[in-house]
Amino acid sequence: MRCFTRLSVLWGIAAALACVAASGALAAETELLIGAATTSITPDQPIALDGQFNTRISRGVDNPITATAVAIEARQAGRGVDQAVLVSCDLVAIRPVLLSAVRQRLADKLPEVDARKVILTATHTHTSGVTEEGKYELPKEGVMQPSQYVAFLAGRLEELIGNAWRARRPGGVSWGLGHAVVGYNRRAVYANGTAAMYGKTDQPNFRGIEGYEDHGLEMLFFWSTGEQKPLAVAVNVACPSQEVEGGSKINADFWHDVRQQFQTGDYKDVLVLGWPAAAGDQSPHRMYRKAAEQRMLKLRGLSYTQEVARRIVGEINEVCGLVRNDVRTSAAFAHKVEDVALPVRKVTEKEAAAAQAEIDALAKKGDASRRQLWHQKVVDRYRQQDKEPTLTVEVHALRIGDVAIVTNPFELFLDYGVQMQGRSKALQTFVLQLTCGSAGYLPTERAVKGGSYSAIVASNRVGPEGGQVLADRSVEMINSMW
Repeated sequence: MRCFTRLSVLWGIAAALACVAASGALAAETELLIGAATTSITPDQPIALDGQFNTRISRGVDNPITATAVAIEARQAGRGVDQAVLVSCDLVAIRPVLLSAVRQRLADKLPEVDARKVILTATHTHTSGVTEEGKYELPKEGVMQPSQYVAFLAGRLEELIGNAWRARRPGGVSWGLGHAVVGYNRRAVYANGTAAMYGKTDQPNFRGIEGYEDHGLEMLFFWSTGEQKPLAVAVNVACPSQEVEGGSKINADFWHDVRQQFQTGDYKDVLVLGWPAAAGDQSPHRMYRKAAEQRMLKLRGLSYTQEVARRIVGEINEVCGLVRNDVRTSAAFAHKVEDVALPVRKVTEKEAAAAQAEIDALAKKGDASRRQLWHQKVVDRYRQQDKEPTLTVEVHALRIGDVAIVTNPFELFLDYGVQMQGRSKALQTFVLQLTCGSAGYLPTERAVKGGSYSAIVASNRVGPEGGQVLADRSVEMINSMW
């Protein structure tokens, strides 16, 4: 009986291993080649700024907007077996037209790089260029048009990725966790159960803040073999970079200040990738204690973007010192890409009628702002939703040593990111939103009940049902590599 039991167990283990081998699920131990590069994506002429309803034409440059890349090739027995190119861009989003243009150029000019394994992430600065035609009414002269900016970006990004790829050398990775207060939940809740993005907190019916805040900083350091300083560091923070979002000049927001404060002394040449974690309901804007916060800024003599950078850079410096002696030059590595179909958020008849009423009211006022287009999309969705029941999005999952990276194209509410991290088998899990696509906000069920911008149907292609499908599949992709 005992022999039979042991034999059954062995057969079970063998069958499980065979299934894993067949699916290629588990990450294999590999040697790593790593390269890094950066480039400016600042246009040389005025451009429409993205991220607001009103049209803004840039009136100069506060600071440069950049793109930074780390190329990783995993090798076994001298042969490349997998790869990833991680690119952080000072943009509000990675629009499909840009993603397609970059990948087409890579296919034509850099075939050794698998264009499908290039991961483009936006920092979500609201003072970068528009890349989507028809979003705003723009002058035809004296302003770089969105299609022109896309062509400019595609060229710069293809060159950047090529530079990072050609710079590959034997290297390693290390990882660490820090903490800094950067993002705040931006949805105020009131006595009647409603919520409002940036709602007032100084009135009698204010009852609290809707959701959680995450002040963890996931950090991933990339090293060349034998070097005493990293090539680059990626910092994953649950906050979009939109402190100066209403400005009229090109500005990389707080990531510029992070780079400026960090890239000094021994770290002068170390590149910084800004990665927004799940943060659809987060922002750097303070919801209360505003006067006290402002007083502390004056005492320190800092702008708020500089203050955010002070907090982040202090943690990078400390964590780098702690993990520099734990660099892995060989590590488990795997990179999966899937097109995941998510159920769309259905538009009700009442919601479609309300959207049409808004369109009519705006037309009567002669308001030609983007709000008309925004509401029109709701009406169009209502008419088409039975024919288009799902939205397919690109999701990446990577294992690098003990850490996982998982991506999505949404402004993803924080609860989903927390769920992914809590259920992940990885030691640390990096959740990258606004990556390889642009799919709007993805709210929680409680946010939908509260209403307001970011949680209403006009803000969402996908609702809580789809959010759970995304979270579940993301966790499955991660855990299959462990």
